[in-house]
Amino acid sequence: VQLVESGGGLVQPGGSLRLSCAASGFTFSRYTMSWWRQAPGKERELVALIISVDGSTNYADSVKGRFTISRDNAKTTVYLQMNSLKPEDTAVYYCKAGRNYLGRSYNYWGQGTQVTVSS
Repeated sequence: VQLVESGGGLVQPGGSLRLSCAASGFTFSRYTMSWWRQAPGKERELVALIISVDGSTNYADSVKGRFTISRDNAKTTVYLQMNSLKPEDTAVYYCKAGRNYLGRSYNYWGQGTQVTVSS
């Protein structure tokens, strides 16, 4: 199993970035995909998720209206479009794949990509 994030970097406040997470080694379409972030000295928090079955989405209040999660099952990739970035969005962003099946939980994490919002 591999989850490889890309697209992070340094951006000015108000700018945009698009993160990608390329998945392999599991049946991507059956997994809920999510983006998490962890800022220095803080706990990892859920940013956004997209359900496998119907593609419905959910967002943390802090990013609603600014971030958009999407998935391409044919490319086994999940994206996070981040607009109107703020300094408080600075963190390492992680991709996660999760599924509950026959009483077991399956969870896979990527290695993370750094996003820095600063002027």
